[in-house]
Amino acid sequence: MDKVVVSLGGSVIVPDDGDDAFLKRLSEMICSLCEDHQVYLVCGGGKVARYYIKVGRGLGLSEQELDGMGIMSTRMNAALVAYSLGERSVGKVPTDIMEAHRLERKGKVVVMGGTVPGHTTDAVSAMLAKEVRAARIVNGTSVDAAYTADPRKDPGAERLSRITHQQLYDLVNVGMHGAGPSNVFDRLGAQIAMDDHIDIFIVNGRNLDEMKAAIEGKPVKGTVVSD
Repeated sequence: MDKVVVSLGGSVIVPDDGDDAFLKRLSEMICSLCEDHQVYLVCGGGKVARYYIKVGRGLGLSEQELDGMGIMSTRMNAALVAYSLGERSVGKVPTDIMEAHRLERKGKVVVMGGTVPGHTTDAVSAMLAKEVRAARIVNGTSVDAAYTADPRKDPGAERLSRITHQQLYDLVNVGMHGAGPSNVFDRLGAQIAMDDHIDIFIVNGRNLDEMKAAIEGKPVKGTVVSD
């Protein structure tokens, strides 16, 4: 049984677009794979986290305080996903990587959010994948693949179907790295995956056919990061 860590963006969990129906279908899909794959889900905070971070920044809060609110948002999303999984969930949302590993049970899903200030959920996913020796990381995001630029802002952005870990790191090693930024993958997470040779599948998190194929390690329409 291989182990798969899924980094599930908050923009995928709660974009306020039929979220309950989507979570039911997501949970059914995850549950159908649990006998063959040990699945870990790491949930992002999405727009809920960004709202609190924006308001908190306007109030002059520190980056650590802003991160703390973001982490609470991710754990609330994780609890929502865990509840949607019912008895397939291990029943507790761990607060750190080691606890997540200890909670591992065959046929059950560990669902968690953020851990400490300064670590995004992508970074947590990579750290968890390293700890449990996962076969791959699935990054379920709000776009359908990795691009050379944000396709929502740059019509000339080039879609990337397969890249190396170094190419991913070079792609994300730009811009702001404080609380709340949104990118195709986190810089620290990309570094960890590169150092430990962990494949990454970047797919549209709301496309459950793509998500299922990525968890199973099958060909996807998104981006595969591998050496």
